[in-house]
Amino acid sequence: MASILWLPVIVLTATAYLYVLSTNLPEMDYTDKNCTSEDLKFPRNLQELTSLAVLLQQYKTDHLPYVLVLFCSAYLYKQSFAIPGSVFMNLLAGALFPTWLGFIIVCTLTASGATCCYTWSKLCGKSYIVKYFPQKVNFLQEKVKENMDSLFYFLLFLRFFPMTPNWFLNMASPIVNIPVHLFFLSVFIGLVPYNFICVQTGSMLSDLRSIEDIFTPWTMIKLGFIAIMALVPGLVSKRLKKNIKTN
Repeated sequence: MASILWLPVIVLTATAYLYVLSTNLPEMDYTDKNCTSEDLKFPRNLQELTSLAVLLQQYKTDHLPYVLVLFCSAYLYKQSFAIPGSVFMNLLAGALFPTWLGFIIVCTLTASGATCCYTWSKLCGKSYIVKYFPQKVNFLQEKVKENMDSLFYFLLFLRFFPMTPNWFLNMASPIVNIPVHLFFLSVFIGLVPYNFICVQTGSMLSDLRSIEDIFTPWTMIKLGFIAIMALVPGLVSKRLKKNIKTN
């Protein structure tokens, strides 16, 4: 296992790259004088998100490759280092790109960034995660063992379920020996409903008044139902295997 000291080096390198990319903006005449390059930062609320969307929409007209590279780099940065706020990035994707394109981009970046987080944890952070989250790691380890025969469906359930702490699952997965290919696919497929809801809502960003407007009780119920349905194939498989052994 690589030394934990490598992680700050990786973070600093990625931060420097993102800083250089965000401070070397293409030249253009602003159509909205209230928007400046100072708005080019990770949004923390809807007001900052709206300002950022307006700015990047202006740049996108003449500098689409730059906006695409900047968005992808920023998204991977947040996902790779388990930085909260993915909902704002998903909404931004819906505001900047057609819904279908933003959805594909977000699903790909979510799975890729989570896999980077998985990799950093595997190389540098195993002992620290076990040290600081022993009970959570043990609980996940037990559940993985219980569902080993239908592990993929169990992972899908965790991703579909709206209350799952994805940041912890990303970091703990290599510790409990979840194969990276199953991990990637479960993130890509399992976060499809969440990503689609966010991207679709982002296409109507001007009508959004609060983040609570996205995840209404009815939306949470639907996500929970999808999560439960993901368990059905695994339960059926277990039942069939049990019957075969009995016979």
